[in-house]
Parts: sequence; C-alpha cells; structure tokens
Amino acid sequence: MQVLGIDIGGSGIKGAPVDTDTGVMLAARYRIPTPQPSKPQPVAEVIAEIARHFEWKGPIGAGFPAVVQDGVTMSAANVHKKWIKKDAAALITEVTGCETCVINDADAAGLAEMAFGAGRDRKGTVLIATLGTGIGTAIFTDGYLLPNTEFGHMEIKGEDAERWTSDAARKREDLSWEEWASRLDVYLGTMELLISPDIIILGGGVSKKHDKFIPLLNLQAEVVPAQLLNEAGIVGAALGACAFHKGKMPGV
Repeated sequence: MQVLGIDIGGSGIKGAPVDTDTGVMLAARYRIPTPQPSKPQPVAEVIAEIARHFEWKGPIGAGFPAVVQDGVTMSAANVHKKWIKKDAAALITEVTGCETCVINDADAAGLAEMAFGAGRDRKGTVLIATLGTGIGTAIFTDGYLLPNTEFGHMEIKGEDAERWTSDAARKREDLSWEEWASRLDVYLGTMELLISPDIIILGGGVSKKHDKFIPLLNLQAEVVPAQLLNEAGIVGAALGACAFHKGKMPGV
C-alpha cells in the first residue's frame, strides 16, 4: 500500500509517499516551515500543499506532537493550543480531500523503528525514546503498541523529565557528553523501574552521535541507537494510516 506520510513538528512539516510494505520513501521528502502561530487551519493548508507537491490523491497518515484519540488531538506540544480537542483527522481530510489518519508522533516513529529498524523482530517489551526538543516515548510488547505514552513529562528532579534530560537541555546548558549521559542514565533508569524493558532504542537527531553517550550508560536493558533517524516519523505515520485503513490497531 502507498500512503503519504506527514511528520508535523513545531518548526517544520515534512512528508513523502511511502511504500508501507517495505518502508521505503518513494520520493525525496518535502519540507515546509510550520506556520507561526501553528493554528489548525494554517497547518492543515501546509499539509495540503505537500499533498499537491506530490500530486497526491490517496490516503494520508500524519504524526502529531500530542495525545491523539480517534483522530482528535487531546493535547498540544510545541504547537498552538487551539489544537486541543480538535478533530485533526477530520480537518486534514476536509482540507486535502484525502482520507487521513492522525497518530501521536512518537508512536509513529516507534512503528517505523519496530517494522523496519532496530526493533524489527524484537519480542518482549521495547521502549523507544526520541531525544530532541523534548522526549517522545513509544512502548511495544511483542510488537503491539501502547499508544500515547507521555513519559517525557514524568517528574525527574522536580521538573518535566524532558526539561532536564532532552537533547535541547544538553545544548541549552552546554553539558558535556558525560554530564548529559549521567542525566539520561537517571531518566532511563527510572523507566526501567516502571516498565522493565528488554531493549531501549534511542532515536532523535542525537542518535547519530550514539557512540559518544550510549557506552556511558549503566542500565540493565540492552540500549541501541535507532536506525531510521529522520525518516522514522514519515514512515511510521504512513504505517499508522495503513493500519487504520485496514481496520486494525497500529502495531507490527
């Protein structure tokens, strides 16, 4: 099946058509800066512009930085608060003319990594954490997704974990790799206490430099870098739409 995957972020919206059987993007991704302010209608119009770029008429899958329930965005991280309790799937469908499925962006990245990346064929409990401006999490058990986990917002040291542990925090505070790995150890160690993952997959742009911090971690679980990197959100959004189209819960 071919689906237009869309990755909606606070600074950019990018997309590409995806073959959901192979995870291959069928064209170079196309990126447009996120409208500011990032209200629903302007964002939907950008998605329509991406669809026109590819002359797209088929299904669309979109990953969105929020808790998403039945296509409704129940929260809003790094986008305008007007998205809260907005039927995002219906809006994007209306503006693009294409059937659209919307899922949480970290769940989308997780689906891609489980299907075609470091999580492929892995059983047991898999934790995928994307480290960037914030921390996104996706949890799978024997390939089945537990949607909308928001463990980047659990409390560590009296504040949101992502404020203390994200890659943005590393840059903002000019932390050395050793200092940041120590913080990441605390965060992931807390996750181990909560869910006992068999493997932890670390994604986000910083995963390209995994050799600088993964060897410094002291955890029980196996820790590996993600493999799909910047393609994960697009590919996973397409996979989520494919599952929705077939009447299934997202999973691999």
